[in-house]
Amino acid sequence: MRPHRSVITAAGIIWLILAATPSARGQTATELRDRAEQFAYNLDHEEAQRLLRQAVATEPNNPRNHRALASSIWLNILFRRGAVTVDHYLGSFSRSTVDMKQPPAELDAEFKKEVATAIELAERQVAASPKSAEAHYELGTAVGLQASYTASVEGKLMAGFRAARRSYDETEQALDLDPSRKDAGLIVGTYRYLVSTLSFPVRMMAYVAGFGGGKERGIKMVEDTARAGKENRTDAQFALVLLYNRERRYDDAMKVLADLRKEYPRNRLVLLEAGASATRGSRPADAEALLSEGIAMFAKDPRPKIPGEEQLWHYKRGAARVMLKRRDDAMADLQVAMTPGAAGWVMGRANLEMARLALQQGDTAGAKRYASAAASVCGRSADPICVDEAKKLM
Repeated sequence: MRPHRSVITAAGIIWLILAATPSARGQTATELRDRAEQFAYNLDHEEAQRLLRQAVATEPNNPRNHRALASSIWLNILFRRGAVTVDHYLGSFSRSTVDMKQPPAELDAEFKKEVATAIELAERQVAASPKSAEAHYELGTAVGLQASYTASVEGKLMAGFRAARRSYDETEQALDLDPSRKDAGLIVGTYRYLVSTLSFPVRMMAYVAGFGGGKERGIKMVEDTARAGKENRTDAQFALVLLYNRERRYDDAMKVLADLRKEYPRNRLVLLEAGASATRGSRPADAEALLSEGIAMFAKDPRPKIPGEEQLWHYKRGAARVMLKRRDDAMADLQVAMTPGAAGWVMGRANLEMARLALQQGDTAGAKRYASAAASVCGRSADPICVDEAKKLM
């Protein structure tokens, strides 16, 4: 039996959207990383990498600099694939819906070089100071990043599982050595939560492999990390957006997203997630307002977009407008969502919303036609939840 994909790729939600800033000569590596973080969460990926390379050059023996650069590269690859939204981690559809083409060779090579250096330097720190919580934290975080890349980019699930287990062990040891290290709770808490959601046989296998469980405890640990205000506070906030959505705590997710929006106003994807969470929470009017603002922001933003992003925005708003029974507006959005370039799952779910719209109008024949198309497209896109919904409509 293979480990469940959620265990292997859990660290993927920990580093959502890293990037950096313009040249800043004379700054320390810490200052460069701090500035990079602000640009990172505002989606300035290329600037992030450039600044983090400066941090590596300034302080080459600090594993944190190499880890931060590797994180930025990995997240840039995921951004190019479009695998950076909550939808990709809610458990509905598989990674087959994401473009799994090989990453640019130069980025792949640089990532592997930087993460290997981060692990090597952290291992030296652990060997020199085996009772240092900081050393174990650095090693666990670097290995966790390697696990995420191995599973999400290379598709090597067993190799990713082994690295994930080591990451969990090292960060848990950091907490044992210093319980006040709330930042270490992000990885441990995330893994604990995800293990608790697995089927019983897979969960037992995860326990045997060394993972702990406990859904409420896991969420509490991530919440504590977010409140602690340390290095990975923002990472923990993005993780909570995912966990709250999984738990149907949509109002809590929207509160976190409101804080993130204030702190990172150039990150248009925060608006996308806020609108999506509002729709899931049956607040379509709020969702429509948020997504309309986001679409306007998207149109004016000259920076790179994720594949099929325009269609994704319109699918999200179209779904909200279907709930509001605004037929013409909803149809206009959903027609855009089904244009060439849309991700398969977006195309399928847009057809599903068209079926719902047809039912609202009493058009049963049209509803069956769109539901049949949704079932077909969603089936090819490995989206079983969409397939089930389409069959109900049919």
